[in-house]
Amino acid sequence: MFSLFRKKSPNLLALQQLERIEAEMRRIGFWTDTPPQLEAIESGQVFPTFEQWLQCVFLPKAREDAKKGKSQKNYELGLQAMREYDYHSRIEEAHPLMCLLRDYDKLGKNHGSRN
Repeated sequence: MFSLFRKKSPNLLALQQLERIEAEMRRIGFWTDTPPQLEAIESGQVFPTFEQWLQCVFLPKAREDAKKGKSQKNYELGLQAMREYDYHSRIEEAHPLMCLLRDYDKLGKNHGSRN
C-alpha cells in the first residue's frame, strides 16, 4: 500500500542538503560564476579556497555519489568550516553555512558513512 509518510532515503536527504548548501553559498556570495577548473585543482596547478573546493570538488562528487546510491563519505565539513570561518576570520554570514555543513556530516554518521 502506498504511504504518504514513507521514510526518505539517505541519498535523497543528502541531495536535499547539498542543494541547501549550494543555495546558502549563493545567498552569501561564496559562489562564483568562474570557478577554477577541476583538472587544475586535481593536478595541483591551483590551490582552491575552501569555498572553491566546496563548489568545484565536494558538491559535484557528493551529488554524483548520492545519485549512484553510494554511501556518504566522511568529509568532516563542519569541522573544516569552523576552522575557516569561526576560529580565524569570524565571518558572521558564514554561520548558517557552517550549520548546513555540520548537518550534512550528521546525515552521513546517522546512515553509516564511509571514509
